[in-house]
Amino acid sequence: MTELKKTPLHALHESLGAKMVPFAGYEMPVQYPLGVKKEHEHTRRQCGLFDVSHMGQIAVSGPDVAKALESLVPADLVGLSKDHQRYGLFIGTEGGIIDDLMLVNAGDHFYLVVNAACKDQDLAHLRATLGNTHDIEVLERGLLALQGPEAVNVMQRLCPDACALTFMQHGRFNVAGFDVWVSRSGYTGEDGFEISVAEPDCEPFAKALLSEPEVEMIGLGARDSLRLEAGLCLYGHDMDMQTTPIEAGLIWAIGKPRRHGGERAGGFPGADVVLHQIDAKDHTRKRVGLVADGRAPVREGARLVDEQGDEVGVVTSGGFGPSVGKPIAMGYVAREFEAVETVVYAEVRGKRLPMTVVKTPFVAPGYYRG
Repeated sequence: MTELKKTPLHALHESLGAKMVPFAGYEMPVQYPLGVKKEHEHTRRQCGLFDVSHMGQIAVSGPDVAKALESLVPADLVGLSKDHQRYGLFIGTEGGIIDDLMLVNAGDHFYLVVNAACKDQDLAHLRATLGNTHDIEVLERGLLALQGPEAVNVMQRLCPDACALTFMQHGRFNVAGFDVWVSRSGYTGEDGFEISVAEPDCEPFAKALLSEPEVEMIGLGARDSLRLEAGLCLYGHDMDMQTTPIEAGLIWAIGKPRRHGGERAGGFPGADVVLHQIDAKDHTRKRVGLVADGRAPVREGARLVDEQGDEVGVVTSGGFGPSVGKPIAMGYVAREFEAVETVVYAEVRGKRLPMTVVKTPFVAPGYYRG
């Protein structure tokens, strides 16, 4: 077996009593002594600190770099202002999603953050397509996420200038004595900051944040329940190479200039499939939110059936939503079952549990938009 990689905060996790588990090739903290439910609730109420250093950080530079990246990603990158960040998708030739990522216009280059499990394939994809014309550099940096309604108050004490950022803006600051890159973003549905830091500074910087009274270290377990309540997709679960952006409910990730009638329509892999689905609306399934009527959690992989017991979909993420107070899930259903308030049934241990289709997110987002 391949030895698991470790983030720069591995020793800190162990010293804090974390339960460590394999995740995306890394040994990662799934929870701390506080426990998943209380970690989740603390983040919603105050401020959680997450180690996301397993994510890939990549710099891409060269001629017309925004336009070059648009040959791989359907987002509007040419129109992205400096020091702004945008959500993007690598798409395959058949329209399936290779990975989702964040892209920052850093001025003389683009800074990308990609998923841990996909970063090797994403790097190969970038090098195979842009490597002859552009510089592609893997950045050996740590990445921390400070999330929750009190995150701005913590940052106000450590670096007031960073608090001027609004959702999806990016900047470079000195925070608590460390030179870091900060974006006002995250994957919990809460206001907060994602902070890229030089590897040698990672542990002392994390300790500086943890010394603030509102901040608790939070593991992958609560990160997952937070992002599920926020209605956010997890790659390899809610989207994959067999899922198009339109099926996944990610039409907003296709920039308007990249759609039919836009000034730079198409030009990305799978454009024929994706743009056809936008216009024709003839895709046969759709990602939806689901709330269970009972108390039993419905997990990934559960079949969804109609009243007659015929299969109509599958759950791709599911669990108990601590802030919702009920079992919640996301999954794919046939289009005739996508309407809000439609009832389907999840098969769990030989029983059929009723679930109601709802709008996502399950919890109202707290993003700061100024």
